Amino acid sequence: MSDIKSITALVEDDFNATNQVILDQLKSDVVLVNQLGHYIVSAGGKRLRPLLVLIVAKALGYCGNQHHITAAIIEFIHTATLLHDDVVDESDRRRGRETANALFGNAASVLVGDFLYSRSFQMMVGMDKMQVMQILANTTNQIAEGEVLQLMNCNDPDATEDSYFEVIKNKTAILFAAACRLGAIISDRDDLAEPMHRFGLHLGLAFQLMDDALDYFADSEELGKNVGDDLAEGKPTLPLIYAKQNSNAEGEKLIRKCIENGGLEHLQEIQELIRQTGAIDYTLSKAKEEVEKARIELKLMPENPYTDALARLAELAVERKS
Repeated sequence: MSDIKSITALVEDDFNATNQVILDQLKSDVVLVNQLGHYIVSAGGKRLRPLLVLIVAKALGYCGNQHHITAAIIEFIHTATLLHDDVVDESDRRRGRETANALFGNAASVLVGDFLYSRSFQMMVGMDKMQVMQILANTTNQIAEGEVLQLMNCNDPDATEDSYFEVIKNKTAILFAAACRLGAIISDRDDLAEPMHRFGLHLGLAFQLMDDALDYFADSEELGKNVGDDLAEGKPTLPLIYAKQNSNAEGEKLIRKCIENGGLEHLQEIQELIRQTGAIDYTLSKAKEEVEKARIELKLMPENPYTDALARLAELAVERKS
């Protein structure tokens, strides 16, 4: 994301304040919680979800400090899902370095993920805003459902485009939606909560669609994880679903076998089938459709540099290479 830094610079003080809240709230009397928590949080990443809270709030003229706490809560929930995800997926690389489970073990990763979830709810209670708790309680529940749906889809060669979209809506897009909705809620602009929810949902869908396209053709170093991870895990993402539907009988048979068994034995052949069928172009076209839907939701927002930054973030979702 080339000019993500210029967007972050718009809210630099708020971003730094959010990072300080994250560090303060990570503190625990248990050494391993501190070690593993700092390892995963300091891994960097774009911090897109907390950034969305900050930018939406600033676009709506918010001047308090609750957006720092809210943004930190969103980041904790996201980080917890990553810790659990990497255990479930048996991943060994994320953001260009070893995953926490590869370094500290599965048990520690799951338990520190639980710590981050519970700490985020302690922080919500501290805010004393029932609406915030309600949104995030529903969101975390939906994310959990998305994870289970994805588990059910794994190694299922008959997974459909509809079931794929249901997974990524619940697993990924819903937290983007919550971040944007909460930016409106803490700014006392309930009238914009729904449009901002929809903006975040479409942005999150575009982001995940791009992620799933990059999994087959990005550079491993640039991507920060292993290319072909989804295939290795037998995940039927959109590029694979589309390629299966548009291949000849032999190609379809190979894709079905790879989804059922996982592994990277046939990665190059699968990449060729994806190229021949135009599956990446199809996936990107779907991502761009989501970006356009997201931009439409911004029409109700005030015209200012922060709203412009939201529009730019939507565009960057499909321009990135990592």
